[in-house]
Amino acid sequence: MQPDWITADIFEIARKDAGAKKELLALSKLRFETYDEGLCVQFLHIGSYDDEGPMIARMHNEWMPENGYHENGRHHEIYLSDPRKVAPEKLRTIIRQPIDKVDR
Repeated sequence: MQPDWITADIFEIARKDAGAKKELLALSKLRFETYDEGLCVQFLHIGSYDDEGPMIARMHNEWMPENGYHENGRHHEIYLSDPRKVAPEKLRTIIRQPIDKVDR
């Protein structure tokens, strides 16, 4: 997420500057886009990426139905930790799922 004053032009300048300072293999994969997901449910997962599955399943199979929601799009993840510097059991990831209220 970026502040509102960050524009596509500023993003491109920053990407160019970063590439001039260091070879970053994934730099060309970065993109600047607006992401309007609307109403969401999210949780903070602490631990290995491999261990996210049970929490995602609980969100979909327990929390959403029990609270009258269904998914409205694909979930996405926001990585708060650098896996190169943090032990797998201490990684922090926000799992976010767009949702809609179930019509009754």
